[in-house]
Parts: sequence; structure tokens; C-alpha cells
Amino acid sequence: MSRLDQDQSLYSSCRDKTTVSSDSSDTHELAKQPLQDLKLASHAVLEKAQQKGRLKCSKCGGSRMFFCYTCCSLVGVTQQEIPLIKLPVKIDIIKHPNETDGKSTAIHAKILAPSEVTIYTYPCIPNFDEDMVVLVFPGPGAVSVQDMMQHLHDRTDSGSHYPFDEPCIKRLKSEEVQGATHTAGNPESGTPEKAKGSESRACPLQRVVFIDSTWNQTNKISTDERLQDLLKVELKMRKTCFWRHQKGKPDTYLATIEAIYYFLKDFHEHCLAQEYNGEYDNLLFFYSYLHSVVNKAKTSAGKC
Repeated sequence: MSRLDQDQSLYSSCRDKTTVSSDSSDTHELAKQPLQDLKLASHAVLEKAQQKGRLKCSKCGGSRMFFCYTCCSLVGVTQQEIPLIKLPVKIDIIKHPNETDGKSTAIHAKILAPSEVTIYTYPCIPNFDEDMVVLVFPGPGAVSVQDMMQHLHDRTDSGSHYPFDEPCIKRLKSEEVQGATHTAGNPESGTPEKAKGSESRACPLQRVVFIDSTWNQTNKISTDERLQDLLKVELKMRKTCFWRHQKGKPDTYLATIEAIYYFLKDFHEHCLAQEYNGEYDNLLFFYSYLHSVVNKAKTSAGKC
């Protein structure tokens, strides 16, 4: 939801210009603690890839490290070398057209959970069933994850269901055809699979929507009429460990991948009523590695 300054040159140079802007010890502690004790796959493959340096994407020819954020494909590592995560619900990410692909953490989710994550570029937004979809976004009327299911059940009991449809285009823009993960023509962005099994049928939640942009750009998407009837869910008491804090914004404004991770963790505990044992920690596989790289760079520069 906030953008991550993930210019690919960071991976090889690790220069201090990418570090957090605040020098306060409190902010530093917030940045350090959340990523401790995660159950992550080994970062050895990323360390090895970083030593090799940037490589050309086989699809677009762009110079990339770890993955191509344009083609949504791995670069320098194989699918077998990174974790593949199964999510309990589908994730739809609405990306602001001015949000630079290389500065977005949304791509992390798509790479690590490709079957459950779809990225659309605004103004392309799917037609959602308001009884089965929530929008993770703070504001008036937003509820907590703990209260979300009751609100959805209330909607289901009082209303009728409408099937999902293909994404609709509010207005055409030439840049929307760039990249398979950013258009309505994405093979994975068609009609979602119908819920299977008794557990899925008992759960009214089918999809979760996130907005991917800087916080100064979110208003245009969040106020779009196609999202107005969705139940809004707010992630309260979560603090970002993003190393480049957006000026004038509170530390509760999360990066997209952080928001997805925290939502799923809360959903697992409060909605599925299951003990959390790190099932979605690997969503932070790339993010946590970059966090460690930046912190090491800060330490070397005497900033920590």
C-alpha cells in the first residue's frame, strides 16, 4: 500500500541512499523487530544470485536481479529454489498506473503465490461480489479482521449473490497493455474458481483487494465507485519496517507485501481459528532479505 523503493541497483550496490530517512532510535527498533523469528526459506539462493549480479530477463531483455518486475518472471534463480506459497483466499492487487513496477512490493506476492495473486493496473478493476470480497484500506467504516467475518455473514444473510465477471475497463490507456500481470487479458485474471469443499463454502470470503500505490496516490483508486460497496478492513496496530519512510505518513502505513502478510496472519488466527505456525511467513522472503541488505549497508556506513 505504500511503495517500496526497490530499485534493482540496490541489490548490487546497497548504497545508503536507499535507507530509512528517520534517524530516531524508536524508528530503528520498529524496523528491526518485526522481521525477527520468521519461518523463512533459506536466503542462500538470493545471496548466490546477488554475487552473480544483474542478468537480462529472457522475456524483455531488461537488466534485473532475482526477478523481472515487468514480466513477473524469475531471473538468476529457478522456481524450485524459492518458496511457493498456498493462500487461503485469492488476492487482487489494484496498482496505480504511476506506481513504478520496480518500486512495488506487490510483485513479491505474485512471484511467491502465483496461483492466488492477480495484479491489475487501474482503471482496470474486476467486477466484485460485494458479499464475498473485502478491501483492505483504512478509513471511516473500516472494520478489523476479527470483526470482518461477522460483517460478511450479515451481508450474506441479508442480500443475494451476483457472480464474478471479467474485469471492466473504465477508460483505456496504452500503458495498461504492458506486462501480462497488469492487464485484463491476463490468463489468470478471468472468472475465479468457485469455492470447493465444505470449508470454502462455509467461509463467505473469497477475495481480498489491496491498493498498490504511494499513500498520496491512493485516493483516486479507493474512491472509485466500483470499490465503494466493498467492506473495508483496516489492519490496526501494525507498523511498517519499510526502510524508506514516506514523509509525513505514520508508521502504520504498510508496504503492500506487509499488508498482505499481516492480513493473512490475522485471518488465519481470528477467522480460520487456527494457531499460526508461519504458514505465510515466506511472503516476506524477498522483503526480509532486502531489509537485511539495507540494514547491513547502514551498519557499514555507521548509520546504525
